Amino acid sequence: MYWLYSTIMAAAYAFLLPVYFVKLRLLRGEPVRVAERLSLRRPQPRSGRPLLWVHAVSVGEVLSLRSLLREFRAAHPGWEIGFSTLTNAGYAVAREKLTDLDFLFLAPADIGWCVRRVFSRLRPSLLVLAESELWPRLLREAERRRCPVVLVNGRISERSFRRLRRFRLLARPMLAKVGLFLVQTPRDRARLEAVGVEAARIEVAGNLKSDIRVPELAPGDIDRLKSELGIGPGRKTVCAGSIHPGEDRLLVEAFSEARRTRDDVVLVLAPRHPEKFAAFESDFGSGGLVLRRRTKLVPGETWDILLLDTIGELARFYAVSDAAFIGGSLVPRGGQNLLEPAAYGKPVFFGPHMENFAALAEAFVQAGAAKVVRDRAEIVDLFLFRDPEAAAAMAGRSLAVLETLQGATKRTLTALEAFMEKSDA
Repeated sequence: MYWLYSTIMAAAYAFLLPVYFVKLRLLRGEPVRVAERLSLRRPQPRSGRPLLWVHAVSVGEVLSLRSLLREFRAAHPGWEIGFSTLTNAGYAVAREKLTDLDFLFLAPADIGWCVRRVFSRLRPSLLVLAESELWPRLLREAERRRCPVVLVNGRISERSFRRLRRFRLLARPMLAKVGLFLVQTPRDRARLEAVGVEAARIEVAGNLKSDIRVPELAPGDIDRLKSELGIGPGRKTVCAGSIHPGEDRLLVEAFSEARRTRDDVVLVLAPRHPEKFAAFESDFGSGGLVLRRRTKLVPGETWDILLLDTIGELARFYAVSDAAFIGGSLVPRGGQNLLEPAAYGKPVFFGPHMENFAALAEAFVQAGAAKVVRDRAEIVDLFLFRDPEAAAAMAGRSLAVLETLQGATKRTLTALEAFMEKSDA
């Protein structure tokens, strides 16, 4: 079965390689890194110390592990830490943000030969996977090398749960290779138990993303930042973050309608994948509104809609906004993380599709810290700020809810250390 899986993966990789070359190299100007993907170029540990291999997919998962890695480094200075990502974006963010690593590399393709070569070089003492990164060949090789595996910040979405149940006979052997599941919610635990994972191997540790740390900005800093970004005094700002194709039109049309009633509100539109919005500016029907790209914005220049086509700046725009909209939720993409605007004490809004963050969305809505907008009229109302007192109350409750969710890093590290001791015994 594993041989067949590797054969299929190798064939798929050979077929998709030209696609990736065009998409990454020609369209985005990013490296394809074939030598690393195929383990022709392997990571190089720096010493013979015990090695922790941590793997995450992309930007969100990388950032969620920052505090855990810092705490692990402080508690276990004798360990070496290697970190892998699946995407170039995750690699770039890890290189910039994760200061507690010994080395960083792109994960090998999940093909037997590729995975074996990386394990032979690293010889990890522990493999930590983030959220839902369960790759059959990777887990198989860890088992063969007697390398314990822990899933941290585990999340079993409704879609993943359906797949696991449908292919239960295939999934169970793979899940059996994970020694400990540290999941975000009781719902995740129940779903794992329903597909055959023993309760003794599952602990609810909370969401690592809840232990978010954002740069603190004083009122004076906010004012200077607004001036730099061209947000005039008294203007209300809505930051719509991680927007997916299809949502842009809904938001812009609702914003345009709201501007006919209130002309002092502006919109920051931050695409989840900026490259997919290449035609947005040319297709934009202005209706008298001024659209600017962040990369072309002159300091102090005014605008009505700002297209945030950079990476790493979204937090700053949440900080200066008066309300935040969470993308991936007006279209069926499962939503995005809402904790960053909450950390800045902003009222949070999102559409009905928050399946990937269902527990967080439910907690915020029930506490009155967030609101679901389901149709155009409700989206228009978001931009009108009809009730400033209600908005201020939502903002205060956002911070309060976030504080109740924190502590996952400590719980995860404690469970991880207990597992390490048990594995060494």
